[in-house]
Amino acid sequence: MSPLEPIALIYEREGLPRFELPLELHRLYGGDFGLPERSVYANFVSTIDGVVAIPALRRSNRLISDDSEPDRFVIGLLRACADAVLVGSGTLGGSPSARWQAQRAFPPAASSLVELRRLLGRAGEPEVAIVTGSGSIDPAHPALREGALVLTTARGAATLEGRLADASQVVVLPGSDRVDARAVVDFLRSRGHERILSEAGPTLFGSLASAGLVDELFLTVSPLLGGRSTLERNLGLVEGASLLPSRRLGGQLLSVRLHGSHLFLRYRLERAS
Repeated sequence: MSPLEPIALIYEREGLPRFELPLELHRLYGGDFGLPERSVYANFVSTIDGVVAIPALRRSNRLISDDSEPDRFVIGLLRACADAVLVGSGTLGGSPSARWQAQRAFPPAASSLVELRRLLGRAGEPEVAIVTGSGSIDPAHPALREGALVLTTARGAATLEGRLADASQVVVLPGSDRVDARAVVDFLRSRGHERILSEAGPTLFGSLASAGLVDELFLTVSPLLGGRSTLERNLGLVEGASLLPSRRLGGQLLSVRLHGSHLFLRYRLERAS
């Protein structure tokens, strides 16, 4: 994204939180931005027809986003506000070089993103928390070599024993096949993490959302069609959780932004009923 091409504001609900943004971030975002002091917020990019992940393809988010620089800027902005970034094992495997740092998402605004963290009183980088029920993750992943939390089950901890770098920490939480989503959030809260960004894939997001743990969803809609076939199962926003018709989980639209043909939507999620 050229620094001369900010995202255009189309609609924004009144009364949203506002941070003291560095001028360059304010300009690129097309206005004010803020988050509640205590919140779990998720970020996804989706095709027009709802595909958010292609499991057979590494870095599929780049393909789905149509390699959108504005989308990467928004990711950087959301990371800069976070105390912790939550990812699942699928996201980890599909992002072989990721560290989930704000300035890596959008290097042209790196200094402004660092300044935002300083203004918010957040030192260093957000803590990376990786959720895996089975422990089937690559211990050589750079995020693990540099230091991350691994939130897993007793079975997963046994699988990982002695395989991770000393910089990373394994934490056993309730759950058998999957880690209990509420236990994940409770543990991160116990470490003082007030703002938790979920960059997890659709299965972990489905667990968090169906448990009523996600406060806000940031959704970039890319102007592409993803398609689905019987041979390669592309994934939608929520996987592994049944909602409609038995349960209603809706969202209140908070803002709409536009850059070219990419839509940037922000929702406040209701509690599942």
